[in-house]
Formats: sequence, structure tokens, C-alpha cells
Amino acid sequence: MTDIVDELRWRGLIAQSTDEDALRKAFADGPLTFYCGFDPTAPSLHLGNLVQILTMRRIQLAGNRPLGLVGGATGLIGDPKPNSERTLNEPETVAAWVERLRGQIERFLDFEGPYAATMVNNLDWTSGLSAIDFLRDVGKYFRVNKMIAKEAVARRLNSDAGISYTEFSYQILQGMDYLELYRRYGCVLQTGGSDQWGNLTGGTDLIHRAEPDARVHALATPLITKADGTKFGKTESGTVWLDAERTTPYAFYQFWLNADDRDVSKYLRIFSFKSREEIEELERLTEERPQARAAQRALAEELTTLVHGSEDCAAAVYASKALFGQGELAELAEPTLRAALEELPHAKVAELAPVVDLLVEVGLVASKSAGRRTVKEGGAYVNNVKVTAEDAVPAAEELLHGRWLVLRRGKKNLAAIEIG
Repeated sequence: MTDIVDELRWRGLIAQSTDEDALRKAFADGPLTFYCGFDPTAPSLHLGNLVQILTMRRIQLAGNRPLGLVGGATGLIGDPKPNSERTLNEPETVAAWVERLRGQIERFLDFEGPYAATMVNNLDWTSGLSAIDFLRDVGKYFRVNKMIAKEAVARRLNSDAGISYTEFSYQILQGMDYLELYRRYGCVLQTGGSDQWGNLTGGTDLIHRAEPDARVHALATPLITKADGTKFGKTESGTVWLDAERTTPYAFYQFWLNADDRDVSKYLRIFSFKSREEIEELERLTEERPQARAAQRALAEELTTLVHGSEDCAAAVYASKALFGQGELAELAEPTLRAALEELPHAKVAELAPVVDLLVEVGLVASKSAGRRTVKEGGAYVNNVKVTAEDAVPAAEELLHGRWLVLRRGKKNLAAIEIG
């Protein structure tokens, strides 16, 4: 592999570094041990977290040892939100989420061989720590003037909500994580998002004070934005999660397939493990033949396979094609079909009605007269079968899994009807 720092920079994964030249030398002298932390503030990780997980994987593949930290302690406190105090979750809830997140992270790292990963939980070194020991052994190294200068803290201090001592202390806990991992595992690099830069450098500062001879580093990846200004990892239906129960493999696949041409090159570099040559070829195809969406399809298939497995990816690909008449809708398994139809405009009706009425009900046409005109012009389809009669009524046996109809107007306008 090329120099890992060069690789990360080419992929747009370096926003800030404490000392890039020193870090490059540390990698060259490696292997080095590094860590990234994830707080259990929800029962699943999301696409923003995936940036960090895949960055860990890249650094491991370059011949370094990762520590995946799930914050059983910091998850009980919570990183300060920009505008309001966090609601504290019950310890039992946080403990359950720790296990779920641990399982998600473990799928992406290698736990065997000379660069084997290790999972850690910061509750292990905080649960038995007294308040007096915490203040004497850790708190004494932090300077309040620097703590209140951190962006998240400063924003809250200047807001009506203010900030509690609990959330104010979060940066001490995260800094202690780095110190503890340095002492236990020889960890010399922490990675994270650029919104965590204050916490990352809080950890390096603590180590420099507590262990003056230590040489440690911090590396922040940029926050990803969309070209249209909307938040990355968000859709109309909400956050894109890594848990298949919260975001189905079909919806996950569609998120990448629908990526804007202006964004897909950036996404390929950040998320894909394809080579530079492969990515540059996909970038060329996007520029020359954007309608083919070759880059989006390659990215969707790679990421869906990586996160959900090859079988779920194949099912999502087939469902995507079947909705537009390139496969048999009746062959789709019920969970896959349901997931696909949830992404479409849909309506629930009590009983079967004329196709024209259903087209109006689901919003594919504005009126019955427009619906009849669509049928007359040959542009109306039920389950990919062209409707030829203006008074046609679907039969009960046409219902997919006894519940659904897929309506289509023209080549691309899809909607779903559910009977019930």
C-alpha cells in the first residue's frame, strides 16, 4: 500500500492533524496502536459513524493495530449537544446499546493476526474510580480556561440553556480514555470527526501533561456534506442507520444509488475500498455518461454488501430492478417487497377499486380524467403489466403477498397500494 497518510489525504479523509509529518513518521516506524471511540447514545450506529469505522479499517489494512472503544461510561454522560442538555439514558439501556454497537463495529475489523483489533469499554476503568481520585489524578491536568474555549462548550455557555457540570466534564472523561489506552496498550493515535477536534486534542494535552515523554497524535476526518445543502446520511424518512431493522438493506442500497452526481466521487473516495484506478474510471464514466449511474451502482453494491452482506445486497438489487419491470415482483420475498414499497409514495385502501381511482388515490395523477388519459396512452401499469382498459379493476389474485399492488405511470413514476 502507498503511505497511509497519502492514502487518507487522497480520499479526503484528513481535516485536521496535530502534526502530520510526525504522524507520517510514526506510521513509517510502526506498527502503531490507534483508537476511535463511539458513544452508545442510540441502539445503532449510522452513516456518520461508518466514516470512522471504515477509516479504522483502512489504517488497520495498512499494518496498524486498532482499538474500538464503545463508551459505556461516556455514553452515560453524553457529549454536549449544540443547543440543549442531553436526556440521560438508564444504565441498563446504555449497557444494552454498548453490546449492539460493539457487534456492529466488530464486523468491519480483523481480530486475528499481527494487527489484530481489540474492543474496549471505558466503563472498565471508570466504574471503580472515586470522585476524589478522578479530581486528583485526572482533573488536576485540565485548565478551565481551555475547557470553556472548546467550541461545543462555548456555544452552550452563550445559549439560554447553559451547560451542566455533567456535560462540561465529558471532555475530561474522553481525555482520560486516551491516557488510559496509552498506558494499557501503547496507543499513540486517536481518530474521530472534526466536530470532535476539541475532545481529541484534550486527550493529547492530558497525555503530554501526565506523561511528558509521550509522543501521541490526533487525526480528524471532515464532516461530510451534500452538494444540495442537505445533511449527509439523512433522507425523507430519517437517518440512515447501519441496523437493518432501522434502515432496511433496500433503503440503504437506494440511498447510495440515488447519490447526486456531484457527490458520488467524494463518496467513492471516502467509503469505497476500490483502488484509485477503479475510482478514477468510475469518475470518468460519471462525467461522460452520468445517465448510466455506474458510480452510484458500484458504490451501492459495495457498501450494501459490506454492511448487510451479499445476500441482502442481491435482494435489494433485484427488487430495484423488479419495480421497473426488469424482474418478477411476485418473486420478491415479503420483507424485501415491504421494504421497497415503504420507500415509494403509497396509500392504504379498504378494497380494490378501478385502476384510474387508485392512480388518483396514490397521487400518480391529479384527476380521474388524467388517469383515463394515462391508460389510453399506454402509460399505466399494475405490477408491471400494462393496463389497457380505462375501467380495469385489479383482481384479488394480483395482490402481491395478498396485500400490495405496484402502480407505475410511464417509465419512472412508481407508487404502492396496500389493501387492508
